[in-house]
Amino acid sequence: MSLFPINQLDLYGLEKNLDEFVKLYKIDKLPNKIMLSGKKGIGKCTLAYHLINFILSQNEDFSYDLKQYSINKKNKSFKLIQNKIHPNFYLIDIISEKKTIDIFQIRNLISDLNKSSLNSKPRIILIDNTENLNINSINSLLKILEEPPKNTYFILISNNKKVLPTIKSRCINFNIILNNKTSLEISNKLFGSQISTLINNNLLDYYFTPGKVSNLLNFLSNHNIKLENLSLKKILDLIIDKLYYKKDISIKLMTYEFIELFLNYEYNYKKIDIYHSFLKKIDDTKKFNLDEESLFIEFKTKILNG
Repeated sequence: MSLFPINQLDLYGLEKNLDEFVKLYKIDKLPNKIMLSGKKGIGKCTLAYHLINFILSQNEDFSYDLKQYSINKKNKSFKLIQNKIHPNFYLIDIISEKKTIDIFQIRNLISDLNKSSLNSKPRIILIDNTENLNINSINSLLKILEEPPKNTYFILISNNKKVLPTIKSRCINFNIILNNKTSLEISNKLFGSQISTLINNNLLDYYFTPGKVSNLLNFLSNHNIKLENLSLKKILDLIIDKLYYKKDISIKLMTYEFIELFLNYEYNYKKIDIYHSFLKKIDDTKKFNLDEESLFIEFKTKILNG
């Protein structure tokens, strides 16, 4: 099961956050530049899509249900957003073959925003993975953030990674938090089973948001792997040995996360020099698009089994 935020009709665990935004919108006090910060996979983007549907579905049939915190799949705005043709909604995110959000994406956005709106509804720009804006796209975005057009809202998603202060300072930041108990309840609802019976409890302790659980379960299902008895060390051994990270970019990203978690869990306070040295290698590999295979083999040889 894939938890693409754009497809999530029900909101779990973040109802109070939505209530806060709706209350502000109803009294015309909703900030026009919002940043939602928090762990990746926690539901920030799903929350954003529910707020967007609430706003854009006003005066439409099958409008947003605030009592059930639910989007109606028959709603016109929902269908238009699904098909990427809503005239009042713009999504900026990493294009699959790229590693950053390019300046041309921001320039196209600015060009569209400079045109007259086709209706009186607000225009909403959702920027996911804000930390992946490159320096040129940031500079271009800053101009429109400083003086946004009237009746326009920007919602930026940050995964608690480095976002330039120049971007943060122009937004009102909302820190989105889910505790482990709530995350577990949400995951059980989403997947219709007790997650603790599918995933090793040791792993659940420090790798646990509904979105990450979804990616992990998909990986397990696709490769017929049972995880309930596998430790993080054994998972990394398996992924690196079988070269699973070469088959899917989501698995490669998951491998990076697992390595960072392993280092943090095993080395942060024990061998701080090894911890920081290898984290720098990870950052350099991502930043300069270096060969991750060499990095993963070195990790396995020197640290995992060293």
